[in-house]
Parts: sequence; structure tokens; C-alpha cells
Amino acid sequence: MASQHLDQTVEHTEGQHQEGMTKGKIWRVFFYLLALTALEFFIALVLVHGGVIEKTMAVNVVYIVLTLLKAYYIIAYFMHLKFETFGFIMSVAIAFVLIIYFIVLMLTEGGYLNTHYNPFPHWDNPQ
Repeated sequence: MASQHLDQTVEHTEGQHQEGMTKGKIWRVFFYLLALTALEFFIALVLVHGGVIEKTMAVNVVYIVLTLLKAYYIIAYFMHLKFETFGFIMSVAIAFVLIIYFIVLMLTEGGYLNTHYNPFPHWDNPQ
């Protein structure tokens, strides 16, 4: 009896994942990721390296946006986060935001300490 219930539960959960991702959707996401990667290479190798545009902060922002878009597709579809419950998605997203916030704070604090705190002041060399 318990074995029969376990088999039904396993079949039900496998069916849920099959409903969300089809072969067509997997290929579609693959080609989205391929196009985003090709766009990044085009910007880097043809536009910036070819001298068409200068590498400025705007180019870096474009790279960051394209990378975040690729990360969204990978996490949402290949890691199946898009098909999870809202509570689980929020708990993962909040943890991710807090980790990024912690990294930014540590880099900011480290940069401040590196430029403003000098435990050994420079001594004049008497000769």
C-alpha cells in the first residue's frame, strides 16, 4: 500500500516537470542564449576591438545587462526555477540579493580602508 502511494507520488512529480519544459522550449531557450552570446562577442570583437565604438561605462552596462539576461534564462528554464512556487522563488531571490549586497559592502569597505587607513605612515629617510 505504501509502495503504491510512493509510485504515484513519483509519477506525479515527474509529470509536473514534463509539463513545463518541452523539447521545443529547451531549443528555443538555447537559441536565445546563443543569440545573446553572439551579440556579446559581436560587441566585443567587432565594435569595441575594431574601433567602431570606444569601451566606456555604457559598454560595460550593456555587458552586465546581457549577462544578467543570460543568467535569468539559465536559472529560470534549465534550473527549473520558473516552474517552482512563488514562496520558493522569493526565498532564493532574497538570498541572492543579500549575497550581492554583502559583496558590494565588503568591496566598498575594503576600498575605503585601502585608501584611508594607513597603519604605517611614510617616514622621511634621514640621510
